[in-house]
Amino acid sequence: MKAKSPNSIDVYVGNRVRVRRKTLGMTQHGLAELLGITFQQIQKYEKGTNRIGASRLQRISEILRVPVGFFFENGGSGPIEGETSELNKFLSSKEGLALNKAFIAIEDPNVRQKLVALAKTLATAGLSEVDTDLQDPVMHN
Repeated sequence: MKAKSPNSIDVYVGNRVRVRRKTLGMTQHGLAELLGITFQQIQKYEKGTNRIGASRLQRISEILRVPVGFFFENGGSGPIEGETSELNKFLSSKEGLALNKAFIAIEDPNVRQKLVALAKTLATAGLSEVDTDLQDPVMHN
């Protein structure tokens, strides 16, 4: 008998718990302790193999200092297919986590907007132009 695959929404919600927990620098053990459960249960939640009940998700949102809606996209309607895997991959990466922590630490909304604008400009400029700028000796003087 084949094991049942986790539901994609449970996997997504679990990943959002993991990303937020890591962003705060909290361990699975620390979160488990605050919830009064084992860290193995946190692992199962984060992998999506066990569903998180509504009251437990509410408590997790309080501990992680985010609204319950944080764990869902589109106002709670669930993840968008395609975008979800890319977003999860990015947020789960070392670089994505570091960028997320740094961005959250920026308190000035104007600076945040400028950073987003810079990222969009770099993305549309293309990697080859960015590489060329980095190699230009005038840029380094």
